[in-house]
Amino acid sequence: MKAVRLHAYGEPLRLDDVPEPTVTGPHDVVVRVTGAGLCRTDVHIRDGWFAPAVPTELPLTLGHENAGRVHEVGSAVENVVVGDAVICHPQQSCGTCPACRVGDDMRCAAGLVFTGLTRPGGFAELARTTDRAVLRLPDTLEPTAVAPHADAGLTVMHVVRKAVPLLGPGTRVVVVGIGGLGHIAVQCLRSLCASEVIAVDPDPEALRLAKECGAHHALTPDAASVEVPRITGGGADAVIDFVGEGDAPASSLAMVRAAGTYFVVGYGGELRVPTFALVLPEISIVGNAVGTHDDLRELIALTAGGGIALRTRTYPLDAFADAVADLESGRMHGRGVLVPGNP
Repeated sequence: MKAVRLHAYGEPLRLDDVPEPTVTGPHDVVVRVTGAGLCRTDVHIRDGWFAPAVPTELPLTLGHENAGRVHEVGSAVENVVVGDAVICHPQQSCGTCPACRVGDDMRCAAGLVFTGLTRPGGFAELARTTDRAVLRLPDTLEPTAVAPHADAGLTVMHVVRKAVPLLGPGTRVVVVGIGGLGHIAVQCLRSLCASEVIAVDPDPEALRLAKECGAHHALTPDAASVEVPRITGGGADAVIDFVGEGDAPASSLAMVRAAGTYFVVGYGGELRVPTFALVLPEISIVGNAVGTHDDLRELIALTAGGGIALRTRTYPLDAFADAVADLESGRMHGRGVLVPGNP
């Protein structure tokens, strides 16, 4: 089969012929991938950002936002059958450790077993995962259309569920970065809380997308430095930063009101702030990684109910280089999805 693989850090990805994965254990599920979302994390993996912390055997098939139809199942699999439409949580957790018992899949005692990072991913015609990692999709949802929810939407749902208890009527929340995650966040916030949503992005097309998704205000970063204090009367109750590099961390924190919360989702930059500036106003800083299986379940339910409309652009698998170029150049609004086969 065809697969897009990383052979060496810092080098372009390649389209290779590789053996098809097969069931090797009783809980294995092999999925015929119909959609694999392209994430900036894939670019970071290519560039070696994770190499010091996450041992990875190269060459590696990338792709951790995967959906498709069940192709083969192990002898102990009971939750899906061949032909089912599924979306795949990227973490393959054990299910029996204390973290898994309480639903905190990403803290599994087995460690990080992450599709497209420590295991072959979904930039391929077939991908192997486990029964615990797959979620059967409602009949109303096509797997190709919702593939980015396997990480982009999942991460958003995780942070929004943290933020919602802070965002009652009369509150304001700022979403920084209206890309593949940010446009989902605007919709999740509008669906799950009563807060006024302010979108911030330098790209006019991204700001138009934010308004289409329900943002009450759409501002460039320069305008936000003036308008957010005016709109909020001194600062937002929460700021969710999907950029996390460049000037975004400092400018995001500056928009948080006293006793407010700065949620950091994007990564790659630094935040330097005097501790006094956090202690006196009692500002909280909260990190956010990939969400849980329960986050994914709620997100899919919200999408099936019409609360989320993903903006995607599809590319054939052999056009992966075009998709990566569009992502890196900022030409991709919403989420890019590689389509290895027929949806």
